[in-house]
Amino acid sequence: MVSDGIDRLGFLIHDVQRLMRKRFEARASGLGLSSAQWRLLVRVAKEDGVAQARLAELLEIEPISVSRLVDRMEEGGWIERRSDAADRRVRMIFLTPKASDAYAVIKSIAGEVYEESLVGVKPEARRVLIEGLEAMVRNLTDDETPSIEKVKNTEGAAA
Repeated sequence: MVSDGIDRLGFLIHDVQRLMRKRFEARASGLGLSSAQWRLLVRVAKEDGVAQARLAELLEIEPISVSRLVDRMEEGGWIERRSDAADRRVRMIFLTPKASDAYAVIKSIAGEVYEESLVGVKPEARRVLIEGLEAMVRNLTDDETPSIEKVKNTEGAAA
């Protein structure tokens, strides 16, 4: 039986994600952020003023874990909590200037890692790869975020 590689798709996607994350983490380690912290920082950079509960959904972690993570990042001067003007019980998360500067560095590192991962892949094949992955996201998204538009908006960010 001839295989077109589809039987390895999940493993390949997982391996690429794992290897890219590992390379990114090695380069970003000098920023003093854990992988969970830089993931949170990137999410807040994409949606400054996001509600803390929404952040838990976006990161796919429990609200109490996000609360602890936000506590540590707030103590480190990375983010700031503010009460929502409409509902003071809701805590909104904002980047500090320190985090905004770090985000620029993170984007640059991520871009380098993406380019290294695509060495030898021709521009047309890159375009087809991105289109295929976007189609997979659309096919697997059941009214949950991120929508394909949000996936497109995160290009160049750390994943």
